[in-house]
Amino acid sequence: MPIFQLEDNNNQFPPARMTDDSGILAVGGDLTPGRIIEAYASGVFPWFNPEDPLLWWSPDPRCVLYPENIKVSKSMRQLLRRKTYTVTFDQAFEEVITSCQEIFRPDQGGTWITDEMKAAYVQLHKIGFMHSVEVWDEGELIGGLYGGAMNKCFFGESMFSKKSNASKFGFITLCKNLIEKGYEMIDCQMHTDHLESLGAEEIPREAFLLSVERNQQREFKKVDWNSIFRTDFY
Repeated sequence: MPIFQLEDNNNQFPPARMTDDSGILAVGGDLTPGRIIEAYASGVFPWFNPEDPLLWWSPDPRCVLYPENIKVSKSMRQLLRRKTYTVTFDQAFEEVITSCQEIFRPDQGGTWITDEMKAAYVQLHKIGFMHSVEVWDEGELIGGLYGGAMNKCFFGESMFSKKSNASKFGFITLCKNLIEKGYEMIDCQMHTDHLESLGAEEIPREAFLLSVERNQQREFKKVDWNSIFRTDFY
């Protein structure tokens, strides 16, 4: 399959089923809110290094997590019951994405969260598409994650931890809320051992796209998750 060149003034994507074997569907375009929302609704996401052109991906297989399949170990359950950390939602989006950008990852040479991408995602948060989960220890932000929400799917982007189990603490709390609110799937994009340990699995791209097509609803309400989500699950 060819890798498509996107037009600057057209937010539409080629069908994700036409993705190249590498997982790259298209190159070019921009990071305007309309284009990024259209990408998620089409089963596509942006991922590129600072020195690369803007690349749009739809890998096969796709890593997803069904919220009801979240794995909570006995030790994590004890941490959650003791309320070791405090969890909030949508209270520090810019701090979360900056921490995801700056955190050292031993398996990566650098960050894919460019300043341009960070600015675009902050704008998406302001209009109500992107959300954040914050994990605090005595007022210090020690972990968190962010992603987009559309209808009954959460599109996870990145997470970070500055203390042991901090991101797991927030992610498990998020999953419990997503279950309660009727969310059907978390798009994890690419497989990692960490995500697999939490219950993520790889499914064929076709199965993922069918789920996204059933979920298609590009309109979304601007809702402060902190006002509707809770933390007292354990």
